[in-house]
Amino acid sequence: MNKAEIVEFFARLAADNPHPETELEYSNAFTLLVAVVLSAQMTDVGVNKATRALFAEADTPEKMLALGEDTLKQHLRTINFYNTKAKNVLALSRALIEQHAGEVPADRAALEALPGVGRKTANVVLNSAFGQETFAVDTHIFRVGNRTGLARGKTPLEVELKLEKRVPGPFRIHAHHWLILHGRYTCKARTPECWRCVVADLCAFKPKAPAPPAGKPGRGARKEG
Repeated sequence: MNKAEIVEFFARLAADNPHPETELEYSNAFTLLVAVVLSAQMTDVGVNKATRALFAEADTPEKMLALGEDTLKQHLRTINFYNTKAKNVLALSRALIEQHAGEVPADRAALEALPGVGRKTANVVLNSAFGQETFAVDTHIFRVGNRTGLARGKTPLEVELKLEKRVPGPFRIHAHHWLILHGRYTCKARTPECWRCVVADLCAFKPKAPAPPAGKPGRGARKEG
């Protein structure tokens, strides 16, 4: 894509969903951080089911530590790898108290130094909690970046760095949410629904998937919000 096409690409995604947000449920920077840590190899829906009751009891590092490992594991028992994730959540809670006065730092290096926190998690927190222009490349963004030609790369970091260079200023703060939602609900891994894609004519992917038969609307339409 050239610069004009990239501007048009994001302008259409913005018109289709003016106020994109993460689908993870959270109430503050700490609960967002925990939710993102728990979301590895999980759907947002699955994480939300587990964290609603958890966050009602523990929405600060201090409260999370007070729960204890056994109680925390009970809350997380439906989460993949919940034993390891529970240990990480307690360890990062302790680190936040000891190193950051119980506050989530708005700094990438400090976030990545926390147990269980990698670059993608740090980027999500920096963007959603602190309004920084970051690009958290998950499987959806990696696929959309490569498939569309917007930001091709062999690794998530390569795609992230391409997005850093190519996404225009007006769209940078919401770009990663638009791309995640587009990949989740339209540009799907197995059968991208090109017939209803608002940026299909700008996309490098060929061939386009055929439209569904008349009277049989496609499945998995994008959720609003």
